[in-house]
Amino acid sequence: MASDEQKAQQHSHVPQMVPASPALKKIAPYWYPYTTMTKMRWIGRELLEVVSTEFRDRSMEYYRYALESGVTTVNGQIASPYTILRDGDRIENVVHRHEPPVTSTPVRVLYHDVEREFIVVDKPGSIPVHASGRYFKNTLIEILVSEFKFKKVYPANRLDRLTSGLMIIPLSPQRARLLTEEFTAGTVKKEYVARVRGHFPEREVVCEEPMLTVDRQMGLNIVHPEGKPAKTVFNLVRYDVNTDTSVVKCEPHTGRSHQLRVHLQYLGYPIANDPVYSDKTIWGDNVGKGGLDLVPSDERSAPAAPEHLKELTEQHGSPESLARDGAGASFSASEESNKKGKEGDAGAEAREEMKEVEKPVKPKLLPRETGEDIGMGSPVPLSAEAVGVITRLRNMKDEDEDWGRWRDVVFRAKGALNPHSLAVTPPPLQNRRKRGGKAGFVKNPPKEPKARPNNRSPKAGEDLAIAEPSTATETPTESGQSITPSASIDTLATLAFPPTPSSEPQFTTEEIASKIAAEPPTPDINELLQSDHLYCPECYMPLHPDPKPEKFVHFLARAEIYHELGGL
Repeated sequence: MASDEQKAQQHSHVPQMVPASPALKKIAPYWYPYTTMTKMRWIGRELLEVVSTEFRDRSMEYYRYALESGVTTVNGQIASPYTILRDGDRIENVVHRHEPPVTSTPVRVLYHDVEREFIVVDKPGSIPVHASGRYFKNTLIEILVSEFKFKKVYPANRLDRLTSGLMIIPLSPQRARLLTEEFTAGTVKKEYVARVRGHFPEREVVCEEPMLTVDRQMGLNIVHPEGKPAKTVFNLVRYDVNTDTSVVKCEPHTGRSHQLRVHLQYLGYPIANDPVYSDKTIWGDNVGKGGLDLVPSDERSAPAAPEHLKELTEQHGSPESLARDGAGASFSASEESNKKGKEGDAGAEAREEMKEVEKPVKPKLLPRETGEDIGMGSPVPLSAEAVGVITRLRNMKDEDEDWGRWRDVVFRAKGALNPHSLAVTPPPLQNRRKRGGKAGFVKNPPKEPKARPNNRSPKAGEDLAIAEPSTATETPTESGQSITPSASIDTLATLAFPPTPSSEPQFTTEEIASKIAAEPPTPDINELLQSDHLYCPECYMPLHPDPKPEKFVHFLARAEIYHELGGL
């Protein structure tokens, strides 16, 4: 029989479903422990700067609040927003994951070769192959494990999230290695069918323009001479005069991300309903035909609130800016001394010395506050045209999510973020540490207290800023210690990440508590809440409206795969 721990692990693979439109598949939000090693581009930078430039799902102010809540550790020690990351650092973070819904069209296993250890699946559009960004359980890999009960799968290639079609999925590392070699050698042939705008040429068209990823957050790729080699062969299947669209057969000879979409856009025949590469409001009337201007530009602008939220952000402060917190910090002790002192030459000398020691404190602007984060991850300098495309793409995403980042204010009136009394498992000893690796929660974590008023949804007319926690009932832990809701962050930090004698915590629990207490809540927080805006009661995230099902797939599908075993 399986042990309780094995049963728990098996149960953890099964996502909890929530009610949704028949066209959508949604799973309930869940706490997730995330572990990674410091990337080269993070070395020497502050943790808050890294988090706010790598991710855009939440506001700047929220990321700082979450870090000050103690849910992130570096090498097992609670980290500050201002912790400087070093090479080899292991970062653990607990997040409340809100996965976007995907299509309810099921994944289908069309063929299973038990002897040769591979399957052929039909992947619907909107489902990513690998875990990335906000997607984890709603991915092809996790669906094959949780719903089809495959122990593990090893994809040797991928399809874009919005692309549907056939995939060969190995079921063992050995088969995955062999198939990868075949893809590399070109013995596996792939064919796609796309519906594009305009009348595609009757003759065969070959595009060999190199491609480059210039924005990881938006997943934007462009044709660029510094990019990786890419080759696609296109042939017209038929043209529809009524819709002015063409059905085109596409044969990629390389496997770059968004290769078919970008090459078709470059040729002037973008995929008809591509949400990124065929939108005139993003690319202009030319829709990227012939590529973008390549002249580097340093022009950047700070992100601006949408028109209908500008008055609100001006009145209460923008959650996308931290500069207002230091607005009054430029009045230093040396200036105070100058005001008070008229004590003669000795006093003047002392004041001059003070000026040398204490400089006026100016608020530090992070790259995301100034717009400098655009292009930080690009391997080449960006042109003004490319910057404009990325900016408009970001605004389009914000609009699709009901401008959630600009409404991200509820946590101002809350206590420290408390992930259901869960704690990440302590990292291994330094000499046994692995790079990355999947994190987990401690075995038998403290049970959730019955009363958690700080994590409930606000009621109409309720003043969240002065809500007090009710008397807590102590909950025993496995070690015999007991915790209360108000002390859970402190106690769990000690239980899950005990400080070693040789190293002090980078950020003590006392500092966390004092910083959270010092955060001034907005007095009229209820005025910031609109009746039609809902917030997650666990992490206070503004809940985004469901996407329209028609945006879940574009007119591009992998139609056939030819393998050495024969046509599939």
